[in-house]
This record gives sequence, structure tokens and C-alpha cells, in this order.
Amino acid sequence: MNSIHPVVIASANGNRFRNGGDLTCVEKAFAEIIAGADVLDALIAGVNLNELDPEETSVGYGSLPNEEGVLQLDASVMHGPAKRAGAVAALEGVRTPSLVAKAVMEKTPHHLLVGRGAQAFARAQDFEIEDDLNSKNSREIWQEWKRRVALAGDLDGEARAAASHRVMQELVAEGLIDPQHIYGTINCNGINARGEICGVTTTSGTAWKMPGRAGDSPIFGAGLYVDGEVGAAGSTGRGESNLFSVSSFLIVENMRRGMHPKDAALEAARRVQQNTVEPRLLNARGLPNFGLNFYALNVRGEFAGVSMYPGAHYAVCTENGAETLLCEPLLDGRPED
Repeated sequence: MNSIHPVVIASANGNRFRNGGDLTCVEKAFAEIIAGADVLDALIAGVNLNELDPEETSVGYGSLPNEEGVLQLDASVMHGPAKRAGAVAALEGVRTPSLVAKAVMEKTPHHLLVGRGAQAFARAQDFEIEDDLNSKNSREIWQEWKRRVALAGDLDGEARAAASHRVMQELVAEGLIDPQHIYGTINCNGINARGEICGVTTTSGTAWKMPGRAGDSPIFGAGLYVDGEVGAAGSTGRGESNLFSVSSFLIVENMRRGMHPKDAALEAARRVQQNTVEPRLLNARGLPNFGLNFYALNVRGEFAGVSMYPGAHYAVCTENGAETLLCEPLLDGRPED
């Protein structure tokens, strides 16, 4: 294989948070790849910055918890050259679920551990288990959300979900929540000069989700998919919609058929649109009322960020440095219109 120009691509938060240091996720991962580190190790070192940064309220420590105020974290990793993978879901007490997912890949015959089993495994691997991963900020925001939802009365099912969504939008409008952190997540994929490609996705999931909820992030083919002969893809945004369409697998398969990463990801977004038929998920125009972003990278080092609507960004780092770029949108307007 001809020499490839190394690339790291991630969701936009991959070029924002530094956890008090000098480098962002994509910068850290790129630097380690250039220094000769295994690509997956480099990517995990990058997303660890987001997982550990209390200012990053969508990933790891200090992120927005479930409806009971408990942080349950999900992560997945895939190693293209080794054709290996590992994941965890609903993991409590560990700030860096991406590292636990890597341990699942390396030290068990399984691909996915969940809940108490995932935590017991992490403890056996000497990961620190904490009683509460909330920061002061994340707990205060959760308490305010809980107070406002309680004012709506004792609701069940869709009525409670609607009340929760309304309160969430209020908190966004008041500047208490970053709109990009409602669904959270960081996806990060990279390739080195030898064409070795890997990926990682890690998240706290949808803010104030039902306890035990697992979205797309820990599911291979949905929140992350890597084929070492073809490329890598991942996603952020409304996980249920991505999971239903196993979009990352579709993107990689599209690239296998020769599609450019941008076209491959746009086709996946189009599939999500076609699969979105429930009235509660549609806006006044009959289009999806949520955001969903895809990040794709092929083994030639070509990459793209794609979104359902305009305005979303993605991060990339190459030999020219780190940049935050606009995603290519499938639809026009806004999801709420």
C-alpha cells in the first residue's frame, strides 16, 4: 500500500476540550500516531481528554446523568488491523469507559459487557470505581431538570418524555445546557502512514435517559464500525435513530463499493430520514426533528463529516494542524422547523 497521509477525524468536541492541557483530542491522537503509537491507543488517549474534562458535559466525568442522577457510560473500540473489538454499556463509576472497552477487547473472549458485569470486570482490571461521577455542575443541572419535570405532575410514558423534552429545551434556551450536549458523545477515527485504521466512540448517552438505556455508541455497526480494508465511521446525535439504521456499517459498506466518505455518509443520513416515520419524531415539514452527524474515513485517508441539518461541525487533524469544519448537510432548514 502506498504511504498515506495520517488523519484523525472526530466530532466537533474533539477539537474543543483540553482537560487543562495544551492539546485537544484530535491533536493528541495525531501527535501519538506520528510518534509511532498504535492507532487505537492514540485515539483512546485523545478521547480520554474529553472523558476526564469536567467541562465536557456529554462524555465521561461530569457529564449529564440519567433521570435518577446516575452516570451510566457507554463506549466501543474497533481495531482495523487486528480485526478486534470491545465495548461496554451502562457502566457506572469509571471515568474512562473507552479504556474499559479496550480491556474487554484485549482480555476477554467477548465483545460487549454491560451494567454490573462491566463494572465488576473494570474493578478486576484495577480501574478506579467511584461512587459518583457527577461534577458540581452536572448534579446542579440534573436537580434543576428534575425539579421542573416534577412540576408537570406524575406522568407516564410519552407524556413524561414530552415533559422532559420541553424542560430540556428550556434549559438550552436559558444557556444552562449546550445544545450539542443533549445527546453527547465523541467519535474519533484515525489512520497512520501504513494505512492502519481504528476507531473509538464514548458517551454518557442522552441527558436524563431512562436507567439502563444503551444507545448506538456501544453497538458495533451503529455508533462505530471499522473494517481495516475499507475504512471507519461513527456518529453522534440521536442514538436510537442511528441504531435502527446501523448507519456506521452502512457507511463502511458504501465505501467498500467505492463511494467517497461524504457520499457514503449522506446515503446513511438519507436512510435515517426514510426510516423516520413516527409522528413524534417529525417536524411540521414531515422531516426528522432531531440532529444526527456522521464522521467517515477511508483507507486512502479521505474523510468527511455529514449532518442531517446545516450548522453542525466536525474536527480533523492532519499534518496541517487541527481544524473544525462544517459538516455537509442532507436537509435544509432546522430540525425544529
